[in-house]
Formats: sequence, structure tokens, C-alpha cells
Amino acid sequence: MMPLLLAAFFLEVGFVLVVVPWSSYWDRNFFAQSWPPLHAVLTSNYVRGAVSGLGVVNVLAAVGELAEVFSDRPSTQAAPGPIAPPASEPPFDSRP
Repeated sequence: MMPLLLAAFFLEVGFVLVVVPWSSYWDRNFFAQSWPPLHAVLTSNYVRGAVSGLGVVNVLAAVGELAEVFSDRPSTQAAPGPIAPPASEPPFDSRP
């Protein structure tokens, strides 16, 4: 259950980090508007791309977590029966 929640968290954070830097919400940041040099840095395409890159890394981490969750599931096929150990002596033959 916990790896599935972790994967959901990574997906949500990843998608937010990919989308938000390119939206108008990013331009209307309170801290960036109160200090103009920070606004110039945050609206740079390089910074936006770096934040989006972190989002992509989060999405890939989520995909990795989901791959682990689904690969650890037991198979639905019936497992083969136990294998008999090799006999140390040949079976007894009662024929003459």
C-alpha cells in the first residue's frame, strides 16, 4: 500500500512541476513581484526548464515505483507441484 501512495505522490508532484512553471501562475508569484531581481531569474526559460526537468525526474521515479509494485505481485497461474527428491537407490523390483 505504501509504495502505491509514494508513486501517486511522485506523479502528482511531477505533473505539477512540469506544468506550473509555464503557466501564468508562475509569473504572478508574490515573492518574485516583491523583489524584481528574483522575478527576472524565475521567469527565465532556463529556470523554468530546470524545474520542469525535476518534474520529469519525479514522474520517472513514480513509473519506477509502479513497476516495482506490479512486478512483485504473485502470478495468478498455478504453481507447479513439489519436485520429488532423487532416489538414492533404484526402486524395488519384485519380478524374478
